[in-house]
Amino acid sequence: MSKRIDYYNDPSAPAANSLVPSVNVVVTNEAGELLLIRRSDNDNWALPGGAIDLGESIPQAAIRETLEETGISCEITGLVGTYSDPGHVIHYTSNDEVRQEFSLVLTARAISGRPTPSTESREVRWVPRHEVSNYGMHRSMRLRISHYLQGGSPHIG
Repeated sequence: MSKRIDYYNDPSAPAANSLVPSVNVVVTNEAGELLLIRRSDNDNWALPGGAIDLGESIPQAAIRETLEETGISCEITGLVGTYSDPGHVIHYTSNDEVRQEFSLVLTARAISGRPTPSTESREVRWVPRHEVSNYGMHRSMRLRISHYLQGGSPHIG
């Protein structure tokens, strides 16, 4: 199985060889819980998301990726921020692609569906805000969630 390895300001990281626009989505339910997935490729907890396909808008990609990875249909409601730190690279071992981070993080409201794992998500669950810190995740994902929880103006980075 293909693996995803995240590097952050790591001098031993491989050099980036691609830049792929992607989305992550902070989906909340009526109880204010956050939708998290346990990724199949690195076993970390994360927000749903993925690459934006050609011919697709940012909100369309966010809605599609959320549904594919979680079984939850959502409606986009806002922007958490932009994330393009060249110090964060992601190595996909299946094809040796090394992406520089380029992610737009949106907020969304759940409309329907039940948390359902997929080939990309080993587990899917609603997590109360106060429990998010108990979940193992890469520092870049934790940063995105903390920006959401802090509120305020969108992060640009």
